[in-house]
Order: sequence, then C-alpha cells, then structure tokens
Amino acid sequence: MAQELNELHDADGNLISPILPDHVKNYLIDIDGTITEDVPNEEPERMVTCEPFPDALATLNKWFDEGHIITFFTSRTEAHREVTEAWLDKHGFKYHGLLMGKPRGGNYHWIDNHMVRATRYKGKFTDLTEEVKTIQVFEK
Repeated sequence: MAQELNELHDADGNLISPILPDHVKNYLIDIDGTITEDVPNEEPERMVTCEPFPDALATLNKWFDEGHIITFFTSRTEAHREVTEAWLDKHGFKYHGLLMGKPRGGNYHWIDNHMVRATRYKGKFTDLTEEVKTIQVFEK
C-alpha cells in the first residue's frame, strides 16, 4: 500500500492503531449486486461471464487514481478467489486488496474503534455526497 499511516498514541503514550491521512478513504466494496449483477455462490459459472456495471468501473478506478484505497469485500468463498481475481483483472478494475468470505445475508452492522461510514448501493455509482441521517449509536 502506497499510503503512509499516521502514528497515534493513547493518553499514556502507548501506540494505538494508526489511521490514514484525512484526505484518503479506505473503501470496502462488495462485488455481487454492487459492481456487477448479483451472482450467488451457488452459481459460480456466472462469475466468469457477468459484466461489470460501467459506472462502477469508472468511479472505482477514478477513486483509485485519486489515491484512495480500494478493497473488494465479498461473500464469495476462497474457492472463488482465482475466478474473482481474473474477472477483476479482465475488466480493468484497479484495487489494493480482495477479502473473501464476507458473511452472507445482508443487514450488516459494523462495529469498530475507527470511524466507519456506510453507503448502500442502489443502482448507480457516482461520487459521494453528504446527507444527514439518523444512525444507531452505543448508549453513553
């Protein structure tokens, strides 16, 4: 990864998890139903023939070129890694990483000690805009 991480310390001076610079986003992007048609693991033959959504390819490669981190995070299994990497490369997706085995079923709720932003894909990849929404947080 070409990006440098900013070193952080807690109140006692101990190292804690580093973070990317503020201007760099760390995108985790689903594959099936997000950058191509929704292909279930039970039909792996379709993973070879499905076509990318053109707006996804253009937008993600633009974000990569702007210096953001692109990692695909998919419910495809390790058995699908080779076909998935070949498909991403064939279609020209630029990316830094591929994480296999995301839990299936949706309704994701990500809990982390770092800032997390979630954007639900609804049929079109564009640059992101800001909106105020209601979110769930831990009690104080």
